[in-house]
Amino acid sequence: MQRAMTERNEVSLAEGQTLDLSGKRVTFFRRPVFRTFLSFLTTLAIFSAACEPSTKQPVNKSNIMSEDNAIPAGKKTDTATFGTGCFWCTEAVFQELKGVLKATSGYTGGHVANPSYEEVCTGTTGHAEALQIIYDPAVITYDELLEVFWEAHDPTSLNKQGNDVGTQYRSAIFYHNAEQKEKAEHYKAELNKSGAYDKPIVTEITGFTKFYPAEDYHQNYYNTHGSQPYCYLVIRPKVEKFEKVFKNKLKKNN
Repeated sequence: MQRAMTERNEVSLAEGQTLDLSGKRVTFFRRPVFRTFLSFLTTLAIFSAACEPSTKQPVNKSNIMSEDNAIPAGKKTDTATFGTGCFWCTEAVFQELKGVLKATSGYTGGHVANPSYEEVCTGTTGHAEALQIIYDPAVITYDELLEVFWEAHDPTSLNKQGNDVGTQYRSAIFYHNAEQKEKAEHYKAELNKSGAYDKPIVTEITGFTKFYPAEDYHQNYYNTHGSQPYCYLVIRPKVEKFEKVFKNKLKKNN
């Protein structure tokens, strides 16, 4: 898998190739393959997280939605909804972006109302683990969010991200309007044509219907459970790499 980084005017592809992407410049770098030892440690971390005593509580949607109070009244916002596998990992990434006002982990794209985490994990509800992002379009654009979306996970992996397997971990863009649909389809097609990835992109692009916030204990997971093995061995390296690639877009560098 390779990395996309958008600038202006043209597109530079893997190792010097060039392609025009509607006035955007995208530079791709091949990702290194994880070593066997790191994969072993990652598997242990995931097993450890799965075996931890349950602290699950019923969804308190009033607490989740009350975060909107931090968004100034009358401020123009927009919404993006992405499925990138485990929402713990990508929530930690999108939270750091300047212009992102709120990132909520949850479920979308399914056929069961108000699904629980356990139900979604069975793979029978049709939902994807997803991130709903409320952002300020005057600070960060949908194009820039798509840039991070392609970088934050492997869009060539069908119903699987790392050790997480199932349709609930599918790569997906749930567009909210015709413009978002057009942009998502355009970048997917151009990235496929460019050969930026070793395999075809399998990202699902479908209309947004309903988003259900996940249980409270899933929200802000990395920031509140950073010392846990899964966070330290799986999420932290992704966040650190993201911070290096997108350092000019981070809130802490504002």
